[in-house]
Amino acid sequence: MSEAVLLIDPAAATSDPFFGELARQMRAVDTYGVLDTLDNAEILDPFILTKERRREIPVIGDPDDITLARVKSYYNALAVMIEQRVGLMATPIINLTHEGFGRALIAVGKLIVVDRSLRDVHRFGFATPAKMQEEAGKLVDRAVALVEAHRDVATL
Repeated sequence: MSEAVLLIDPAAATSDPFFGELARQMRAVDTYGVLDTLDNAEILDPFILTKERRREIPVIGDPDDITLARVKSYYNALAVMIEQRVGLMATPIINLTHEGFGRALIAVGKLIVVDRSLRDVHRFGFATPAKMQEEAGKLVDRAVALVEAHRDVATL
């Protein structure tokens, strides 16, 4: 990314529960400690793909390990947020081809509460931090509603 300006407000990156969890998940998959010296805003900044940033990424390409870690961390953070609200374990399941196509699921018991098709994962990101929060909030709210409507399946 050629932009030196952070697109996520450092205060929001530490105060917002979803952003905090997403940063925790990114740190959890960082086995070499590369992210140890970065604050949450710096860790979350690559999730924001403005039109300019998106233009820098080729239209066709395979996702690298860092991008795959971002995708997995995003869905892990969603699972934790769902788990906190419903009190049941939520498990993310991500299946991707080497070309960046696949599916992300989050299961609570035997109930699938999130089912997203993934494509062009090498360009995974959100236009703004607000869009990321909005999308995550919608997914978590829908998942919680599904668990509440079908708690008997979620507890299997």
